[in-house]
Amino acid sequence: MATRLRVKRRLGSHSDTSPSRPPSPPLPPAFHSAPFPPDLDPAPPDRPRLKPGRKTLAERLVLADEGTYYLRDGDVVLFRIRNNRVWQCRYRLLAGGWRRKTTGQRNRIDAARAACQWFDEARYRERLGLTAERHLFKTAAVETITELRAELAAGRGRRIYRDYATAIERYLLPFFGERSLDAIRQQHVVEFERWRDQQLGRTPAASTLLTYAAAWGRVLDTARARGWLTERDQIPRLGVRGRRTQTRPGFTPEEITALRTYLATWALEPIRNSTKERELRLLIRDYVELLVLTGIRHGTEAMGLEWRHCAWYHDRQGTQFLRIRVAGKTGERLLIAKHEAVAVLERRAGHDWACVGKTLDQVLNAKIARRVFRFSSDAQPHDFGPVFRRVLKSAGLLKDSADQVRTLYSLRHTYATQELTSGTDIHTLARQMGTSVVMLERHYSKLTASMAADRLAG
Repeated sequence: MATRLRVKRRLGSHSDTSPSRPPSPPLPPAFHSAPFPPDLDPAPPDRPRLKPGRKTLAERLVLADEGTYYLRDGDVVLFRIRNNRVWQCRYRLLAGGWRRKTTGQRNRIDAARAACQWFDEARYRERLGLTAERHLFKTAAVETITELRAELAAGRGRRIYRDYATAIERYLLPFFGERSLDAIRQQHVVEFERWRDQQLGRTPAASTLLTYAAAWGRVLDTARARGWLTERDQIPRLGVRGRRTQTRPGFTPEEITALRTYLATWALEPIRNSTKERELRLLIRDYVELLVLTGIRHGTEAMGLEWRHCAWYHDRQGTQFLRIRVAGKTGERLLIAKHEAVAVLERRAGHDWACVGKTLDQVLNAKIARRVFRFSSDAQPHDFGPVFRRVLKSAGLLKDSADQVRTLYSLRHTYATQELTSGTDIHTLARQMGTSVVMLERHYSKLTASMAADRLAG
């Protein structure tokens, strides 16, 4: 009789229940038919490991002394790590394997209740074809940002990945971060879009919404690849219908001629005690002319241009062309520059100490791994935008006829307009500029229709 009382006290819950509150309900009966997981057996080194299978009364007393309990026919294990009073748990999944968690409880009854609830929920979700556990949106978002930046650092990522990471960090993560992935519904997406527009202070353009939608899709793809979402989890998509983008401001052929003439004079004006200002003027002149003559993107493509990226190309008739390899947001491509661009590169080579004394042929054949647009100190300008704005204002070309302010991107728009007007095929132009035919048709649909007026009317 005395032995049974001692066993009851040892296996009971009175020693774990605080005297300041009523005793907790008794612990569900423990079963010991399943083998004990070896990696969770906190056996001291002086005791041999217990054999798998049903435990004897003496073995159960040893396990209870060391803080290990079996629940739910051995599928739930409750244990404590040495020198830690908080109960840990581990439960078996239907798909195989174990899931380990900390209960955060010091009371064994409360810890057992939490562990059994997690086990029941996991089994219920698995039977429904869902993931065993819920995962927060921030877990997948942080993982996605890490992947995007790793691909960019390795040189495999597209430049648009930076925009994806920014959209996730500034908007998606703050709003959805603490919400479970499989709990996101359409009403949450609507609330997010309203909140995002308030943060922006305007209705985003359709192109901007496409960036948000692509970033959202990357997060969901990462969650599915990690097994945090299943095919049965139907997560709504972000909307992509925004305000229509205004026609980009450009230059007429006469205005381009006036701009190039002004830059040629402005760059050679005498300047006292400012060598850097003189170099900046020479740089901005050649930079603007190369954009006009090639249609490459300012910043991402033009600032990354190196001498080794330029080479001569000869067609079947033996005509020589200047071919440039650029890396943009759509990847690498080869483009053919206008013949006037040769003079621009010759001027640049004359101001580069690594090219001084060499002809342009020698420079191109040397394949020099050196940026074309840089100061004599080898540093590059941070941004040509403010200087270009000052030039346009001085030349009286800052705004177009629709009172829109022109920027460096207006030069790329002007190149596309002039090429389409001169009869360049839209598919050829798309390859030359590193864009899609759909994008060109979206922005220049009126222009392309007017170009075909004679054929359409006849």
